[in-house]
Amino acid sequence: MNDARPRLRRIRASALVAAVAAALVLAWAPPASAHATLIDTDPDEGAVLESVPDLIRFTFNEPVRGVPDGVQVFDAEGESIRSSSRTSDTELLVTLDEEPGEGSLIVAWRVVSADGHPISGTLTLAVGSPSAIVKEPSVDPPDDRIAVALSLSRWPAYAGLLLAVGLVWFATLLLPPGLDKLDRPWSRIRRLVHLSAGVGIVGWVVGLPLTALYLRGTGPGTLAEGATWRSLPPFEVAVTIATVGALLATAWLLPARPGKTSRHRLAGIAGLLALAPLPLSGHTQAEDATVLVSMVDWLHVAAGAVWLGGLVGLGLALPALAGRSNSAAVVVSRFSTAAASVLAALVLSGAFLAWRIVGSWSALVNDGYGQLLLLKICIAAAAAVLAAYNRFRLLPRTQAATGFHDQVAATRVLARTVTAEAGVLVAVLLVTGFLVQTSPPTGEVPVSPQAADTVTERTALGDLEAVITLSPASTGMNTLTLSLRDEAGQPAESAQPPRVRITQDDLAGDVPLAPTGPGTFRGQVVIPRDGVWQVQVSARLSKFDNPVATVDFHVH
Repeated sequence: MNDARPRLRRIRASALVAAVAAALVLAWAPPASAHATLIDTDPDEGAVLESVPDLIRFTFNEPVRGVPDGVQVFDAEGESIRSSSRTSDTELLVTLDEEPGEGSLIVAWRVVSADGHPISGTLTLAVGSPSAIVKEPSVDPPDDRIAVALSLSRWPAYAGLLLAVGLVWFATLLLPPGLDKLDRPWSRIRRLVHLSAGVGIVGWVVGLPLTALYLRGTGPGTLAEGATWRSLPPFEVAVTIATVGALLATAWLLPARPGKTSRHRLAGIAGLLALAPLPLSGHTQAEDATVLVSMVDWLHVAAGAVWLGGLVGLGLALPALAGRSNSAAVVVSRFSTAAASVLAALVLSGAFLAWRIVGSWSALVNDGYGQLLLLKICIAAAAAVLAAYNRFRLLPRTQAATGFHDQVAATRVLARTVTAEAGVLVAVLLVTGFLVQTSPPTGEVPVSPQAADTVTERTALGDLEAVITLSPASTGMNTLTLSLRDEAGQPAESAQPPRVRITQDDLAGDVPLAPTGPGTFRGQVVIPRDGVWQVQVSARLSKFDNPVATVDFHVH
């Protein structure tokens, strides 16, 4: 046991370094990159034009792509007006193909962000003069059940993939071939590899039509329409085909008997290829340093596969090895040595990805994506506690067991806790499935100190009250805070983040807002000269209810 003490100190040191690095990474997190946000329209929301615009332009903060039938235009009677649209980098361009009459027009749009999440909204404008009554167009809202079904399909897809690859790596790299009576646990592992690979393949294949419906924003009834399948980007199909093909190869190449042959090595390499496409889609593709983030994402996934596959493999192998000399302790010791490095890789890579995607401590608590990520971290921490208990309490007890019955009893206890640890990791994968389909938050704008001459204005915004604060209300950098409140004075939420535009004569610009709490948003704006400035606020309260209000601020 004396030999174990230096190794124990190294493991503890690695864990401490990982924890400190994670804290430092999150403490200095910069603003995060998230799904696309509409930052400007031409014409503006609520604009009244003398004639029909030649082009309606939507500008986003990152590149977007369109979906079939993603833009629909309606007149005040709710009748459809023929239009065509295309995307160009960060812009969505809409052209009216028929001449509408005077009155209000509603442009309903839907695009897909670089991270694969669709966003949608409407723009209301008028030709000549606004219509006295605007009829709500008959547009079916997106089916929320599709998003839930897609999230649930990610769970078997990821769980099957990671378990199959992890089991292959455990069997070929961590399970010593010279142990007595190894054929039986090897056969069990091989059968589970085939089963988990099959589950993973079904999850990936089922995810394709669900992704098409999710991106287009329609229900299952449109699966037979070609436009639904055209919503799928070719890259998404290629990733699925590559993953399924490599997963099939991984399961097929695993030999029927243990050993160290070229086929064993090929099975492990196929597992590497099966995990390779995962970081090529999703939130990491919206990052600036795509290559670096994708590499860290792959490391995170690979470490998770080693941990999950190793735990399940131990659960299958330990009962067969119980009471056979010190075989169980040998297998657990080999896995435990690898697990220390795996846990460090998981912590460091997970902290880095959280730093890049979430971007702030407040978003980790206040945003839905951050809350899911925090839940995942808590469940993973529970698994880490079980892993430490197995490593530092149960493994020494198994190694110290001398008699047959003592070895059997110690091994069975260890097998049960290892199985429980694997079950906790499966719960982590379930949360991960929902994380993939949840949009990350935008970065929070730093808050500047409030000046003594802060100016606050209030205005009605539909059924809500908008409280707008400008500080210090002088030329130069200013902080604008917007709070939405209901009739009872409680914080209120809008269907989409509100938009704020500040103008004076020939100067105008949008104020980028970031959520800082329920119904509260904050942004910074540079005001170049004094005088009266108009602040226009619009909030999407429902799909077709977008009230606009304007207040004046005196800037000195």
